[in-house]
Amino acid sequence: MWWFQQGLSFLPSVLVIWSYSAFIFSYITAIVLHHVDPILPYISDTGTVAPEKCLFGAMLNIAAVLCVATIYVRYKQVHALNPEENCIIKLNKAGLVLGILGCLGLTIVANFQKTTLLVAHVSGGVLTFGMGSLYMFVQTILSYQMQPKIHGKQIFWIRLLLVIWCVGYVLHVVTTGAEWSMSFSFFGFFLTYIRDFQKISLRVEANLHGLTLYDTAPCPINNERTQLLSRDF
Repeated sequence: MWWFQQGLSFLPSVLVIWSYSAFIFSYITAIVLHHVDPILPYISDTGTVAPEKCLFGAMLNIAAVLCVATIYVRYKQVHALNPEENCIIKLNKAGLVLGILGCLGLTIVANFQKTTLLVAHVSGGVLTFGMGSLYMFVQTILSYQMQPKIHGKQIFWIRLLLVIWCVGYVLHVVTTGAEWSMSFSFFGFFLTYIRDFQKISLRVEANLHGLTLYDTAPCPINNERTQLLSRDF
C-alpha cells in the first residue's frame, strides 16, 4: 500500500499540489502571453487578464473546496482524539471557523480580480491570509497541547516555523517575493497533515425513513453505512 492510500492522507496532498499548480499554471500562461513581467509579479497580476484569469479562478475555487474538506477532517480528528479536553475542544471549533472563513476569502480572491472589483479582491486576500494565519496559529497551539500524548514534538516545531514565516509575510506584505512565499507556505502548512491523516477515515451513514418516496408512514429498515471516500471510486 502506497503512503497516499493510507487513511485520508491523499486529501492534503491533492490540496497542496492543486493549489501550487493554480499559481504556476496561471503564471506560465501570463508569461507566455506577455501579460506580466516574468520577474516575480504579484500573484493577482497573473490572474487578471483572460485566459489566465479563467484558469486561475476555476482552480482556486476547487482549491477552496479541497481546503474546506481538509479543515473539516482535521477538526473531526482532533475532536475524536480529545473528546473530554474542554480547552482543546474550544480551540478546535475556533480553528474550524477560522479555516472556513479563510476558504471563503480564497473564493472571493478567485472570482473578483483586482481590475474588476479591487475592494472585493483586497478584502478576500485579507480574509484568506488573515484568517488563514490565525487558523495555522490555532492548529500550532493544538499541536503543542496534544504533545507528547498524541504526537511528538517535531511536528509542532515544523508548524510553528511555518506560522512565524507567515507572520513575517504580514509584516512585509509590500514585496512580491513575500507574497509568493506566504502563499506557498500557507498551503504548505497542510502538508504537515499527511502523516496525521494516515490515521483517520470517515464514513457516511444513510438513514432512510421508508422504502418509497411517497408520503407514507415511516417504517424501520436497514440503514446503509459506507466509507465517505471509497477506494473503488
